[in-house]
Amino acid sequence: MAAHHTPLELGLDTFGDVTADADGRPLPYDQVIRDIVEQAVLADELGLSFFGVGEHHRDDFAVSAPEVVLAAIASRTTQIHLGTAVTVLSSDDPIRVYERFATLDAVSNGRAEVILGRGSFTESFPLFGLDLGQYEELFSEKLDLFAALRAEGSITWQGALRPPLVDQHVFPKTASGSLRTWIGVGGSPESVVRAARYGIPLMLAIIGGPPAQFAQFTDLYRRALDQLGQPRLPVGVHSPGHVADTDEQARDELWPHFAQQRERIGRERGWPPPTRAEFDAAAGPEGAVYVGSPQTVADKIVRNTRILGLDRFDLKFSNGALSHDRLMRSIELYGREVAPLVHAALAEGVA
Repeated sequence: MAAHHTPLELGLDTFGDVTADADGRPLPYDQVIRDIVEQAVLADELGLSFFGVGEHHRDDFAVSAPEVVLAAIASRTTQIHLGTAVTVLSSDDPIRVYERFATLDAVSNGRAEVILGRGSFTESFPLFGLDLGQYEELFSEKLDLFAALRAEGSITWQGALRPPLVDQHVFPKTASGSLRTWIGVGGSPESVVRAARYGIPLMLAIIGGPPAQFAQFTDLYRRALDQLGQPRLPVGVHSPGHVADTDEQARDELWPHFAQQRERIGRERGWPPPTRAEFDAAAGPEGAVYVGSPQTVADKIVRNTRILGLDRFDLKFSNGALSHDRLMRSIELYGREVAPLVHAALAEGVA
């Protein structure tokens, strides 16, 4: 069990799921996006550390240009760090990504972060004319270029998929001299070691199975950092969940939307439909879904923070068509009640 020494950052993530109105009808995309801005404003008012917006290119998610939404949020907030969850680097241009986030960093007065990943959805590949057969090759090369850009100096770089760069500069530069960057990983040892090799913090997406089993990856990451002569770097976790006043209320509110979303994705990927028993197990103390009362959710965060040695925990609070009102209530409880309980328990050394 890893010790925890630094204050845990608590954040929120949304994929911009298309939510429903009081009659169960899907809201239009423009309303969903405006609601996301309001959700982030509340998170900032509550003193939370991070607000992440995912990138998708399909009809059940409203956000395909997260940097634009984050810039709008930056204009309405003052403290919270803003980033992605994740940026699909494989189907984007690393230089343009760096430019956009360096610009967001300026607009937000140094609060921008980027979480880079391959993405679990692949709609962006045919949309942007990319070959899915190069899935791994695209990410590997583009990450290599992005890592070189982080020094914000003169770039001389060569890869196999684009022309070389010779003594080029990328603008704007950030005030701090480098953009805060994470690599999002779903559980591949190769990806964990690669994050360590580049000296980039690790963000684990834990959406199924016991979180404790991911200790092998956090341990691998820290061993790799040591062997590569890198300093200790932050480790974070992104997981789905929902907070309500009681455990029963939280589960009953989340379950139908959780099930509908999993069923839809499952049909695309060949998964069996989820059962309520499976959901309840995932919502239990050793599962990957953080759903329940503030105390229940706080206890689970504290437990897994200690097991994995986390520096940040991001709750994916948007889940299917769960309404904006319930999302706002979940955020309020997460900021006002879960966060103080977590910080107090970690400060007191309570497992």
